[in-house]
Amino acid sequence: MKVMLRLFRSDLVRRAIGSILAAYLRFVGRTTRFVVDPVDPYDTIAPLFPVITAMWHGEHLMVPLAHRPGDRTVSLVSRSADGEIEARLLSALGIRTIRGSGARGRKTAEKGGAGALRAMIRALVAGETVVLTADVPKVARHCGLGIVTLAKMSGRPIVPIAVIGARRIELNNWDRTRIPLPFGRGAMVYGEPISVAADADEAEMERARLRTEASLDAVHARAYALVDGR
Repeated sequence: MKVMLRLFRSDLVRRAIGSILAAYLRFVGRTTRFVVDPVDPYDTIAPLFPVITAMWHGEHLMVPLAHRPGDRTVSLVSRSADGEIEARLLSALGIRTIRGSGARGRKTAEKGGAGALRAMIRALVAGETVVLTADVPKVARHCGLGIVTLAKMSGRPIVPIAVIGARRIELNNWDRTRIPLPFGRGAMVYGEPISVAADADEAEMERARLRTEASLDAVHARAYALVDGR
């Protein structure tokens, strides 16, 4: 067991796993028949670049397939062991990462949330689109104030996104992670941009949080309807 743990912690092994997973995700993308809703989302989104792309935990694995090769994109990834593999995967796909996540209680500093927020603001100022999950830590599908705070401080709009495949495996974990499978239908659904004023007060922040949560639910409901026929 100790040997396996040492191997898993090896930079070479993690890079190899990330490259294999990236190759698999590309294969899923090539063999999935995607419908995009709206048909030309970047007609609206591109003039607003850089934006803050919002996704749900557990529904995030296919989101990198929406990345356009020419776009400058950075994704927030946790400092966990799983996050280390995800960071390698994203790097193999040409997406830069910022390490850190939100937390509750005494673990805030350990998770690196404050530093990650500053790094994301710098990225947006530099013209990079930032992609992150909107959920409260360990509370899936419940939007926290973190992404709304980022929008307020950076002046950049939030764009909710759902990328769903009809063929998938659902894990029995806290965020019900969906693992995509190849050779099926897929849907990429984009929500309307959500802006947060620089002088937004507490009530306005809460309204923006609720709007982001509702929009994320809506784009996922639409995506599942498109791929599952519901």
